[in-house]
Parts: sequence; C-alpha cells; structure tokens
Amino acid sequence: MCELFNGVMMRKNILLVLSMIIFVFSGYGQDKRVRNVILMIPDGTSWATVSSARWYQRYLNPDKLNLHLDPYLCGSVLTFSSNAPIGDSAPTTSCFMTGVPSRAGYVATYAPADPKNDIVPLDSAMAYRPLMTVLEAAKILHKMAAGLVFTCEFPHATPADCSAHSYDRSKYKWIAPQMVHNNIDVVIGGGVKYLDDECKNYLVKEGYGVYLNDINGFRSHKGDKMWSLFCEEDMPYDLDRDEKLYPSLAEMTASAIEKLSKNENGFFLMVEGSKIDWAAHANDPIAMITDMLAFDEAFGVAVDFAKKNGETVVIAVPDHGNSGISIGANRCPGYSTLTKDDLFKNVSQFKVTAETLVQILNSTDKDEITATVKKYSGIDLTDNELTKILSSKDYKKSTLTPEERMKGTDIKKVISEILNSHTCFGFTTGGHTGEEVFLAVYAPENRFRPTGFITNIELNKYMSEILEIGNLSEHTSSYFAKHTDVFKDCKWKINKDSKDFPVLEVESAGKKKNKLTVYPWTNIALLNGKEIRLNSVAVYVDKTDAFYLPKSLSEIFNF
Repeated sequence: MCELFNGVMMRKNILLVLSMIIFVFSGYGQDKRVRNVILMIPDGTSWATVSSARWYQRYLNPDKLNLHLDPYLCGSVLTFSSNAPIGDSAPTTSCFMTGVPSRAGYVATYAPADPKNDIVPLDSAMAYRPLMTVLEAAKILHKMAAGLVFTCEFPHATPADCSAHSYDRSKYKWIAPQMVHNNIDVVIGGGVKYLDDECKNYLVKEGYGVYLNDINGFRSHKGDKMWSLFCEEDMPYDLDRDEKLYPSLAEMTASAIEKLSKNENGFFLMVEGSKIDWAAHANDPIAMITDMLAFDEAFGVAVDFAKKNGETVVIAVPDHGNSGISIGANRCPGYSTLTKDDLFKNVSQFKVTAETLVQILNSTDKDEITATVKKYSGIDLTDNELTKILSSKDYKKSTLTPEERMKGTDIKKVISEILNSHTCFGFTTGGHTGEEVFLAVYAPENRFRPTGFITNIELNKYMSEILEIGNLSEHTSSYFAKHTDVFKDCKWKINKDSKDFPVLEVESAGKKKNKLTVYPWTNIALLNGKEIRLNSVAVYVDKTDAFYLPKSLSEIFNF
C-alpha cells in the first residue's frame, strides 16, 4: 500500500488519497479488532444476477421474499485491473487480498508499470514481486487459522490469489505447491488432478486429513486440518450436483468454520461461489441463478455463525461482473410489461444446466433428442432447433459426416441459445463487464462496516484494519525480498539443471561455510543438509530470475 502514498500518488491522485484517509479514519478507530473474517466472493456476479436469483426464489417460494444477503447489502465496490477498468478474477481478488491493483492474469503479484494506462501509478522497480496477502499476514503475524472453500479447481485464480503468487494464473505447476506449502488449515473444493503425490505426501506428513472424492471422509474428519477435494477439476453446478457425492457450498462453508473456529487466535476464511462466473460466460441463466442461490445459502451459514460468535465479520463481494445479464430482452415483445409467469415460468422448468444437458444429449440417440430436451427443460423443440443440434460439430451421436458438420456451431453454444430463446433474459457478452459490484457486510454490534461506494483498494484496507495486520507493503518487503538482497554478502547461484525446477544454492562467506538450498514454490529449505521450514513460501520468478524469500533467512543462515 505504500505505493499509493508515495510522492507520485500524492501529486497525481490527491483526491483518491484524501478519500482513503477519510474512509480509514471516519469509522473504525476504537475497538476495531475482530477475531474472525469470512470473505465470500460470488465470482462474476453482476447486480442483475442477484436480482434474477431473488425473483426466481420468490417465484418458486412466494413466502421467501428475500435472500440471506439482503439485510446486509450496504454499498458497491469498484473493482479494476491496474491498467484496465474491466478485470478478470486474478487481478481483482488479488487487489482485495493485497491492496495493490494488478494486471490481467496476475495472482497476488505486482504488475509492471504501464504509465499511459495505469489507473493507480505503479512502481516499476516492484514488477513481478510476490505480494503479501491478507490470509498470509493473518497466519504469520497473529497465528490465525486460514481456510479456502470454492467450487472450481483449487489452483484457480480466486483461491490462488489468497495463498500463492504468479504473473500467470495458468501456471498451476507453480501455484499448486505454493497453496499446499502455505499450510492453509482447511481447503475444500475441486481439483483432485492437481494435487500430485509429492504435495499429498507433504500434507499427510503435516497431519492433514486428505480426502479425494470421499464425501464420507470429508464429513467424518474430526481433526482441525483438512484438504478435501472433489472431481478432477471443477465441481458440478449446484443444480446438477449429486448430493450423495458432492457437498453443497453451504455444507463446505459450515465444515470449514467448524474446524477453523477451534483456533484460539481466530481465523480468516475465503469462500468462493466459483461457477456463477462460469455460467455467466456460458450465458446460462439457470446455472447462474441456482449457483447464486447456493452461494446465498452459504452466506446464511456464515452469518448465523457470526451472530452466535460475536467476534466475526462476514463480507460478501463479487470480484467483477459478467455477461451483461438483464431481466428483459428485446426479442420478447412488450417485455417491460410481462408477468412473473412470462419471465420466470420457463426458466423454473429447467431441471439441469446447459452444460449437463449437453452431456445428456451426447449420450442420446438422435431420435430421442426432442423427448430428452422436453424432459429436462420443458421446451418443445422446433424443426430448426433440432437441425441445429444434429448439425453441431461436436454432437457425438450425429449421423452426419465430420465434413458435413465442419461449419456447424459447437453443441454447448447451440443448447445455450435454444434455452435462452425460451426465456426473456438478455446478455450483452460472454465475458466480464466493468460495472460496480455489490457489497454486503455483517459486523458485530458497535463495529464499523463500510457503506456507500468504495474501491477494491479500500476493501483491502478495511480487512487489514479490522484484523490489525498493519502495512502489507512492509510485510511484502520482509517476506518476499529478492535473494540478491537477502544474501548480498554471500556466494549464491541458481541451479537450473532442472529447467522447470530451479534451485537456489547459497554459501556463506568467511570461515562458517554454511550451505543453504532453497526450493521454489515451497516452504522447504536445507541448511547444511538439514531440512528447515520457512514461515512463508519461497517464490522463483523467471521474469526477474530471482527468488523471493524472507529476510530472516539471512540471520538463520549466518548463525
């Protein structure tokens, strides 16, 4: 955060600085420390997605007029990348966690300066440096427990933003071991294929319960430390979820809270409704709505705990909008006067998401397509719609030759378009959007909560203040210092015998002749051949050909 208050920032962004000063000192001066913080992120959720979910719930349950979120909605948040108003999940959650805006694809990593386009000036000397996150600081400084709950695969952008560092969100081989070696107490979500044997063995050695596609193990584990992963990659949408195989987001949240709350120093938990965003990319309204409602149930679980606990703040905020969804579309004549039946009856008959309907159709003979679509969506296919399905280039049961289907559209897009044509939801895009997102906060009585319009930077400031973790920029300097600075008086080399796994080798000067070996993306080092553990992960960045690690290693090394 110090970058926000340097001379350049004072000159170029004086209004932003003043607004942050007012924000920091207007509300929470006394009695601001809280024991627990639960940050809940419905990924890619626009305001209209929330409205759609609320109306859908009202339509099916006329006595259930409100979401669990509704009493706690208190403002809106402007989220952005360092050099662009529209962000993806990596830089937006990264800013929530670090307080520094970052570039598309960057996971808790300082972006290179782009002076012409940067929304907040960046320090070019900091480019590619890992940034300390709220979760990491809470663990290191206060010995708090930490947890992650999500429905995507675990190295995906949002959970990674809390506990790993990379300038490329797709580098799972870098990200996954960092998440394991950051010693997060509870991790529940998808991504079995990304937990390799080395990482699994490390967790078992450290006393974790590790459960892979094992809902009984997940539910029966009595310890405080657990990794429980389901599915090779992402978990199913809530509408498609087999309750016998996969827990709901609410159940995963409750399980994490139950374990984390045993820590006498408190906990930080991030819960992500990951696939609201994926459904928005697919323009699949029933998946968006039902996953939003699943997230809302999880929010209810968190608030119920917070009310009983009395020392917990629960924050719900999307990382960005997606799809430009609207209730009402031009293709529906007189859409502004349509009844609730006109708007919500058809979508309420969808029994599965578009993704699962595609899977069903790909194992259905062409003669059964019409009946199958009717069964799962209530839609009577027209001849033209049936032809589009049969002509899809990847419909597996088609009798057309591959050459005849070459010009066809993929079946996922065809099914989404058919389902949408029978609703009055509108979409402007299949990508992210730049509007402000909602903010909902539950805080104990007499505790401050932000209201009105704030930015992603200010949200990080709020969490840092209530957790009393101090200046994250200073912690970044302490725990992610360049190896050239940490070992400036020593002999060192980066051994690149293994191209994908460079190792830092350090030898002390003078008579002591201590030898240190540091492994990338882990908390493991060897001091004179004996294993030692770092209290943060060591990160190697090829862009700078540097290791970033704790300054304290210098003292340990030169004992």
